[in-house]
Amino acid sequence: MATENSGDGPAMPEDLSQAGQVIDKAVEYLVGRNIDPLAVASAMLGAALGLLARGLSDEMIVGVLNNAIASVRSGEFRQIEH
Repeated sequence: MATENSGDGPAMPEDLSQAGQVIDKAVEYLVGRNIDPLAVASAMLGAALGLLARGLSDEMIVGVLNNAIASVRSGEFRQIEH
């Protein structure tokens, strides 16, 4: 049984796993239909920011984005890719 997360704390591993699987399938489907990967990523980012805005302050969203920027700059995402 999945645990609900109200956005007040870290997401449960089961929730992250299930959400990740669904997102991976959606990306696979869209790319398979020859949708530009940049368009897919941009749409997903917009949806993610909208979801974050429902439960986080603007400053908290900026913190999330700064963490993502730091991960890109450190090369963390490139390591995951390979």
